Amino acid sequence: MDNIAGKVVVMTGASSGIGEAAAKRLAEKGARLVLAARREDRLKALADELVRLGGEAAFAVADVASAEDMRKTAALAMERYGRIDVLVNNAGIMPVSRLSELRVEDWDRMIDVNVKGVLHGIAAVLPIMREQRSGHIVNLSSTSGYAVSPTSVVYGATKFAVRAITDGLRQEESAASGIRATLVAPGLTETELLSGLTSPEARAIAERIKGLGMSPDRIADAIVYAIGQPDEASVSEIIVRPTALAM
Repeated sequence: MDNIAGKVVVMTGASSGIGEAAAKRLAEKGARLVLAARREDRLKALADELVRLGGEAAFAVADVASAEDMRKTAALAMERYGRIDVLVNNAGIMPVSRLSELRVEDWDRMIDVNVKGVLHGIAAVLPIMREQRSGHIVNLSSTSGYAVSPTSVVYGATKFAVRAITDGLRQEESAASGIRATLVAPGLTETELLSGLTSPEARAIAERIKGLGMSPDRIADAIVYAIGQPDEASVSEIIVRPTALAM
């Protein structure tokens, strides 16, 4: 894990869950963090905590659905640290439901955050990383990005898209510019992701599997593992599933 100390890491969705856990793990390893999310109070509290523990952290209030917000976040990282070594595209939402419920606004939000948000992050940092001739982009997908299931069709589609984007990025940039691309695909994890469910059926399913998910720390460990590899090695995909569930 010696390849983490001193790296500048931009982390989206950093205000809770996997993003918060990964930020703490990376700070422990000596990374310098730029935390991005929509909730300023949570970001400030996390940044202050990391600094108290001896780390370095800045934060930007940003919505990944806004390309301009992501450009400003990258600009903050460059102003503060002069480079960007890693982007962790962690922000995501999961208001799942059956297609027949026609929750079109939820579909639009998932596409805006889960797909466009990843692309906006890439667009904000890719020119910088290409100029540096180095960098690492870690995109969070899901086990739903490998198999479609009822109520998760649109969510799964967004995560299939993240898989395609990540592998395409790897093929385009790895040999050409030295930029690494990693997909981390968690199974059920105990985060706030299910708290925004609007479908009664989806809420009932979530209630049945409550408590069977993994700690966000397990996914944070996977992110740290991928980032910590020597530059000669590129971890393409990591899938982490809870032992208690077959899904």
